[in-house]
Amino acid sequence: MQFVAAVRMDKWLWAVRLYKTRTIAASACVSGKVRVGGEPVKPARSVRIGEVITAVAGEITRTLKVTSLIERRVSAPLACQCYEDLTPAAEYAKPRQPNFQPIMLRPRGAGRPTKRERRKLDDLQNEQDAR
Repeated sequence: MQFVAAVRMDKWLWAVRLYKTRTIAASACVSGKVRVGGEPVKPARSVRIGEVITAVAGEITRTLKVTSLIERRVSAPLACQCYEDLTPAAEYAKPRQPNFQPIMLRPRGAGRPTKRERRKLDDLQNEQDAR
């Protein structure tokens, strides 16, 4: 693992495996999902040791304290040594998949919907899309 003096924010986030690609890391920075001290940061901003970075990665908001700087992607065990994870346990307990509720329940084995039932389903779907 090679340590460096200054690293771009998007490069560091990618190197410690918070985001899958550097492009995704840069997009997260631009969209305001990455914050340092409560302030959104740009992808080109330099990361400093001791900073606390808050980043939204998927469904989870991760909080990391920078302990060392790297600019090349390394294995997961080595990447974990570059930060201290301050993410609350409640964040990891969040459900990963959204809870989708069916619009209308049909009894199993009822067959295909009739034309009238299909129109009702389409009306319900159009109401959902309008919201």
